Amino acid sequence: MSDNADLVELFKALADANRLKIVGLLSHQPYSGEELAAMLGLKASTVSHHLSKLSKAGLVSAKAEGYYSVYHLNEQALQATTQRIFSTEQAAASIKDVDLDAYDRKVLADYSLPDGRLKTLPAQRKKLDAVLRYLVKSFSPGVRYSEKEVNEILARFHPDTASLRRELVGSKLMEREGGGGEYWRVE
Repeated sequence: MSDNADLVELFKALADANRLKIVGLLSHQPYSGEELAAMLGLKASTVSHHLSKLSKAGLVSAKAEGYYSVYHLNEQALQATTQRIFSTEQAAASIKDVDLDAYDRKVLADYSLPDGRLKTLPAQRKKLDAVLRYLVKSFSPGVRYSEKEVNEILARFHPDTASLRRELVGSKLMEREGGGGEYWRVE
């Protein structure tokens, strides 16, 4: 099972108020299913169902004591899972199959003509940022461009090169030197 599937299983197990109460009770001391049922005002079969879900997620274990099964919270599993959920590595791994450029492509499809020129400049900041991320790819990293060269490149996309230049610099995608000096793509 993948890490994401494990996390989904864990969240499903905890996505119930009564199961959260059971975890809370077991965090103080072990209880039998009958005791939990009485404290929560639930049928024993319902508590058994909840304990099964929690056990499947690795949060609860049972130990036979006389005629009863006594349930314990697996605190180590809970702590390890909590650390895993909130780790930077886990957060990054959870999006490995997400298309991070889908929004930019959608905006570009909405605002550009078949030849790549822009119909108009988006008024919304997020959409304009998507267009700017696309435009800055027309400039090679490490190369310095004169204002005239920048205008020639940007004119391929839209006639308002001054606004595009200002927005590229303002969005920190490009930098410039002095008034009308050289421009370059920010790494």
